[in-house]
Amino acid sequence: MDNEFLPFPAELVDVKALTKDTKLYRIRFADEQKQKSFSFKPGQFVEISVAGFGEAPISITSPPSTTEYFELCIKKVGKLTEKIHRMKKGDIVGIRGPYGNGFSIEQLYGFNPIFIAGGIGLAPLRSLIKEVFAERDKFGNISIFFGARRPGEIIFKDELKEWEKMAEVKITVDTADDGWDGHVGFVSQLVEKANISDNSFAVICGPPAMFEPTVEQLKKKGIEDIQVSVSAERRMKCGIGKCGHCIAGGEVYVCLEGPVFTYDRYQEISKML
Repeated sequence: MDNEFLPFPAELVDVKALTKDTKLYRIRFADEQKQKSFSFKPGQFVEISVAGFGEAPISITSPPSTTEYFELCIKKVGKLTEKIHRMKKGDIVGIRGPYGNGFSIEQLYGFNPIFIAGGIGLAPLRSLIKEVFAERDKFGNISIFFGARRPGEIIFKDELKEWEKMAEVKITVDTADDGWDGHVGFVSQLVEKANISDNSFAVICGPPAMFEPTVEQLKKKGIEDIQVSVSAERRMKCGIGKCGHCIAGGEVYVCLEGPVFTYDRYQEISKML
């Protein structure tokens, strides 16, 4: 009988620093057949573990169309992630998953996709953004709005610059430094100033505090709640609805129904929290 809690060994085939406390890990299962059969949707997550240090849910940041490896963007925030940040190319971690409900790229067909991210929230959206670029002719105008606390915390800087060739890309920071000449303020302010059509579909990922003011600005431009999806994690632990850490209102397991929700569904669930 298979043990659903048992992770599969996977190798770190590349490690790249994005900021002082965030790294991008390129990972491949040790079992070649396992890697070939590994499939997921943007917005889904895996559980990554290191023996003796624990396990944590991390969203997949690479696109599903990349099959020879997958990527995780990991911020150093505790014992496990500190250990992973000390690991190098060739080291082995445990991986199980994918889990959760992801974004539907088909839901965006025919719309002008708007990607709105705060902080590390750009990581799961990167998976969907890359898939949209791969099917460019199925979408209208593409917009990417990203907010970070400080310029030094902007992740995927090179890719954001590259995306400017294919999309409208706007970046803001909460607090500027001496070298910053861009926008200062919240990401919702970027949305407020943008020229957005009501034939748009917005995808949001970041701190929950940014959801309401951002959606408020989208509504002013004619976008309904049903045209907005959010990724909202809530203390997810086991990933399979067994431990109860992420349950809301005694009935909704975020690791199973989420972390991706339509905004109207998210509002229902947030009232249970």
